[in-house]
Amino acid sequence: MESTSLIVGAAGGLILGGGLVFFYLFLAGKDAKSKAKSVMDDAMREIEGNRKEAELQIKEETLNRKAQAEQEINQKQQKLNEQERLLDKREAQASQLSQDLEKQSGIIESSQNRLKIKLDQATQRENDLNEIFDKQRKQLQQITGLSKEDATARLLKLLEDELGEEVGSRLLEHERMITEMSEVKSREILLMTMQRFAASQTAESTTSTVDIPNDDMKGRIIGREGRNIRAFEKETGVDVIIDDTPGVVIVSGFDPVRREIARIALDKLINDGRIHPTRIEEVVAETGKEMKEFIRKKGLEAAEEVNVKRLHKRVIEMLGRLHFRTSYSQNVLRHSVEVAFLSGMVAELVGLDGDLARRAGLLHDIGKAADHEREGGHPKIGAEILKRHGEGPEVVHAALGHHDEIVVEHPYTVVVATGDACSASRPGARRESLDRYIKRMEELESIALELKGVTQAFAVQAGREVRVIVSSKEADDGRAAKICRDIANAYEEQLTYPGEVKVTVIRESRFTELAK
Repeated sequence: MESTSLIVGAAGGLILGGGLVFFYLFLAGKDAKSKAKSVMDDAMREIEGNRKEAELQIKEETLNRKAQAEQEINQKQQKLNEQERLLDKREAQASQLSQDLEKQSGIIESSQNRLKIKLDQATQRENDLNEIFDKQRKQLQQITGLSKEDATARLLKLLEDELGEEVGSRLLEHERMITEMSEVKSREILLMTMQRFAASQTAESTTSTVDIPNDDMKGRIIGREGRNIRAFEKETGVDVIIDDTPGVVIVSGFDPVRREIARIALDKLINDGRIHPTRIEEVVAETGKEMKEFIRKKGLEAAEEVNVKRLHKRVIEMLGRLHFRTSYSQNVLRHSVEVAFLSGMVAELVGLDGDLARRAGLLHDIGKAADHEREGGHPKIGAEILKRHGEGPEVVHAALGHHDEIVVEHPYTVVVATGDACSASRPGARRESLDRYIKRMEELESIALELKGVTQAFAVQAGREVRVIVSSKEADDGRAAKICRDIANAYEEQLTYPGEVKVTVIRESRFTELAK
């Protein structure tokens, strides 16, 4: 009983404990559901908020894209409108052009019709004239008794004579007109010729070469950043050309004295080995003094050689500068000495003062020492220099007029001009061989003798002038002028010669009667 009550008590305890446990579990489950529901509600609210926010973003992005698309559509529409306006404008222009072309076509068509009518009229008139000419030709043949060939030959002969006279007179008229324009045209021609051909002709007389021991010396001449070559060019006034040519350096300049100073100074610097701006200045100054003394010595030697006394020191200096000047490859100082001797001999033979003639001959080209520094030709410059330094009127006038450019006032001018022509034109003086010289003289005379009416031709002044004698019976003054022009044109086309050739045509009538 007791055990039964224990069992019952235990079972009751178990039931009570189980009930309590079940009640606890029931309460715990209810609380979990409540929490789960709360979590679910929060999650749903968050999801709803995110959805609404996403919808707002999608709407905003959609609106932005829509606005951008509308803007692009508007831009494209504007472009289309602009293109449409341009097309309309071009269409209007094309329409206007088409109308203009139609008008022009109508005008051209009407012009063609008028021209066709005029052409038909001209053709008919030409046929009528041909018939009239044929009738007149037949009548002339019957009247004159000449055949067609004889009449044609006679007509051509008359026409040639008339045209020859007219051409001659027109040549004289045109020569007078051309003379007024010759100075301007000659300057233009000379400038163009100098630009095209001066380089090859002056290379030898405007450059000097300096030998160097090795190509490393070129770098020393140039110096660091070119300071040596700049200093040298500044001191000497010339250009130094350093290229790939082995073993040489070129000195270039139109002033022969400066170029010679630069050549000697550069040679000294190379031999010395010390090349820097200070040393360059010293050597150039030293060489300049030496060159000045050398020039004075050359002038004195030339004056002593021809026995000319009492020359001004400035004249002696300029005379020495002629040692570095050439004309047609002829040394001007030696040419002046030759002219002095020739002038003295000629003067003594005709009874003039030989000493004065030698003085004038020696100084006649003194202007060439300064013609690159002053304006004007060397005769004018030389006359001014000689007059300024106390030379007499005979010597001054000989320098001014030895090229026959002025009226001769003193006989010594003629004497000096004669000596100058002899020295300059002798074979070999200006690099022209004797055979070539004789051949050129023969060609000048033979070409002139080929023309109708020419009886004699003489080449004088070493081929600088050709004097032609024409028959007075076969040519009048107009015809003589045409012959002169034809000879000059033939020389230009067939010959090559330095300088110019003067053609002089002489026509004279001679009548001889004997009184018995």
